[in-house]
Amino acid sequence: MTLPQLPPGVPPVLKRTGGALLVLLTLSVVVYALFYLAPGDPARLACGERCNPAQIAQVREQLGLNESVVVQYLHFLQGLLVGRDHSGGAGLVLHCDAPCLGFSYQNDQQVTELILERLPATLSLALGALVIWLVVGVGTGLLSALRRGGITERALTVLTLAGTGTPVFILGLLLLMTVCAYLQWLPFPTYVPLGEDPEQWAWNLLLPWVTLGLFESAKYARLTRSSTLETLAEDHIRTFRAYGVGERAVVTRHAVRGAVAPVIALSAVDFGTMIGGAVLTESLFGIPGLGKTLIDGVRVVDLPVVVGVVLAIGTAVVLAGAIADVLYAAADRRVALA
Repeated sequence: MTLPQLPPGVPPVLKRTGGALLVLLTLSVVVYALFYLAPGDPARLACGERCNPAQIAQVREQLGLNESVVVQYLHFLQGLLVGRDHSGGAGLVLHCDAPCLGFSYQNDQQVTELILERLPATLSLALGALVIWLVVGVGTGLLSALRRGGITERALTVLTLAGTGTPVFILGLLLLMTVCAYLQWLPFPTYVPLGEDPEQWAWNLLLPWVTLGLFESAKYARLTRSSTLETLAEDHIRTFRAYGVGERAVVTRHAVRGAVAPVIALSAVDFGTMIGGAVLTESLFGIPGLGKTLIDGVRVVDLPVVVGVVLAIGTAVVLAGAIADVLYAAADRRVALA
């Protein structure tokens, strides 16, 4: 059995857009299904431990939990497309404009507003870590490739393997104990929004940046080294050398560009994944980002928060994948977008 094929005249952009929407739709369905298989009663959690059965039944009706799973999911899709109303109790009706991700079971806050509140903290962490892992990882990989066979290359290989095998949580704890507790160079981090105090924002994110950046840089050092060695062994590089092109020009103008192309593409994907994937780092350093929000939502069985955050993370990953394709093609002219 073969899958149906799109007509050959469909533009690639439309194909990718349709595929991205299908991935997000499937993701939302899977999250809903997994949530309803999980133990716990959202109505009881939202009402509190002292609520009697009548009060819990009232809360369940207000939240729409009496309806079937399919109906609840269709209401969710309706909110994304055209917005929806939500019963807040005591005759109060709350309206949520599209794209609406629903209301939290815990405090009736719009999930979209919650995500926008937590997104700056996550972006702050991801952007700083991105700079560190590119500078350290790519620099280490290039130096290791260009010094192949020497003491420098062996030492960098050992450090890279050590970094790859060290869990990010352990690395963060070691930095906290060494820098904050033992040496007392920095106070224990407390997240400060960029708009309140840019200097304190940077100082308090320094250790999280270093923790996540060093952890990821080991992977990029290995990728850069292997890509550089592979590029230096290609025929066009040998041709440049045979025509007398200087070694520095060969490396900087031709070899590095081809070697760094996969690094740039992978960085875009990893950045999108980190929008919700830095849960351990956010939890360790008390950063109120999307990862911590997702964990809190799962803990209290807050379906709208869980689904909303997962969709936000999925959207970031899908967009990052599209950006990665463009960056890869821009960095390596031999690659054409299909």
